[in-house]
Amino acid sequence: MNEYGGFWRRVGAYIIDAIVVSIAITVIGSIFGIGTSNTQVDDLSAAFSYNADDAPSMIMSLVIGVGYFAGMESSAWQATLGKKALGMVVTDLHGNRISFARALGRYLAKILSGLILLIGYIMVAFTERKQGLHDMIAGTLVHKGQPRITDPSVFE
Repeated sequence: MNEYGGFWRRVGAYIIDAIVVSIAITVIGSIFGIGTSNTQVDDLSAAFSYNADDAPSMIMSLVIGVGYFAGMESSAWQATLGKKALGMVVTDLHGNRISFARALGRYLAKILSGLILLIGYIMVAFTERKQGLHDMIAGTLVHKGQPRITDPSVFE
């Protein structure tokens, strides 16, 4: 495994993942009545303000995001649905499956990648091993291909 998942392929995978996560958040939020308020935005500043009513929605979104991204990338698939659909897997620097803790660190490091004007994500297009800042922090790579199966019983 030495061919890496490039910038545009990873953008495509993220779009698929964003759709999946948005659907999950909408469905779960509707079931529990979270994030479904009927308040109207009277001015632009209200659209950028948060209050205590937003906390359950934000917590639910974080839990779903962690569960989806960290859970899927540390699973036997080694990929989210978007990465799987576009033929990529997430590995450590040696090509092995990553632990949930490393996947969680990678997920949280994405916050930093986004906070610095998305430069952490744009780095994927310019680094030798197609790593974003979050990949460098977590010690991960995104490869084209299928998971390396070290224990076939994982899929039984």
